[in-house]
Amino acid sequence: MRLIRNILNSRSKRNGNFFIQLSQILGYKPKRMKVYKKAFTHRSMNLKDDAGNAINYERLEFLGDAMLSAVIASHLFQEVPGGDEGYLTKMRSKIVSREHLNELGKELKLIALVESKIPSGQFGDNIHGNLFEALVGAIFLDKGYKYCEKFIYKRVIIPHVDITQLEGKVISYKSLLIEWCQKEKKVFHYNVYEDTGNDDVRHFSVKLSIDHKVVAKARATSKKKAEEKASKRAFFAFQNKISKMKD
Repeated sequence: MRLIRNILNSRSKRNGNFFIQLSQILGYKPKRMKVYKKAFTHRSMNLKDDAGNAINYERLEFLGDAMLSAVIASHLFQEVPGGDEGYLTKMRSKIVSREHLNELGKELKLIALVESKIPSGQFGDNIHGNLFEALVGAIFLDKGYKYCEKFIYKRVIIPHVDITQLEGKVISYKSLLIEWCQKEKKVFHYNVYEDTGNDDVRHFSVKLSIDHKVVAKARATSKKKAEEKASKRAFFAFQNKISKMKD
């Protein structure tokens, strides 16, 4: 009996802490706690409801992504009346970029609320942005559009959306560098290879060559990240020349 009581007390305390932390993040007391618990349940828990549907944050992540896009699109539409479809789409992409969403998730320390069988230290950066999107989806289901919009304004638009700064923000250094190389008729090549280091996590290294000369090197946990990191280094090496293309 004592063991069962201790388990129940432990769960009660954990749920209480979850409610307190969540209320501080949201700025109000959540009602549909099951929805928020799902928003912080990782698929590694292998949970299912009575109908056999998976219980994890992935569907809420999809919903939150749609809500973020809608609110951000509405804000940009009103704030930049002269912006055409291409401009507005590009600006929205900068605001809801994976990198930016990851930063937002880290800022709110959402990883501390996750239930998972995987140690938090083994997750990649993207889990922070995924959790942020799932949280937005949960807010929409719990409180509706207005509360969801209010949260996005408070956590995203007001502190982070500066139209002038965003116009100069680079989404992909690789795309920008390739565009410059093609325009200037320069030969470029990304030589990516698996890095057999002593790390627990597999790494990839890349050598970026322009006109048959290595101009940047980088190393990361994925080919895409390694290429982007090398491209960023090359961008700063050729910044003055590339900037002329953007003007």
